[in-house]
Amino acid sequence: MTEVDTEGYLIDPSQWDEDFAQQAALAEGISLTDDHWRVIRFMRQWLDEHQVAPDARHVMKHLTQATGAGRNRLFELFPYGYVQQACKIAGMKRPRAWSTG
Repeated sequence: MTEVDTEGYLIDPSQWDEDFAQQAALAEGISLTDDHWRVIRFMRQWLDEHQVAPDARHVMKHLTQATGAGRNRLFELFPYGYVQQACKIAGMKRPRAWSTG
């Protein structure tokens, strides 16, 4: 069983899988599109490589390079915020402090 904290963030990010992402997205009222998956998979790859969740600016840069979308696209995909929704759905631990710049 996948353990989450009281806010729904994974306690152990290595337990993440796409089923978890689907369920977490559903709980947030998000229907995952190709762009959502592009963000989520980038975040997972970053976590594997750097052992930390990527800052939102790295995700925005990736999304812009991959799709040509502007930096606001991330917030269109996750309207209640990068930490609140994207990090949770991608199976990141809840960040203690965060920069969205």
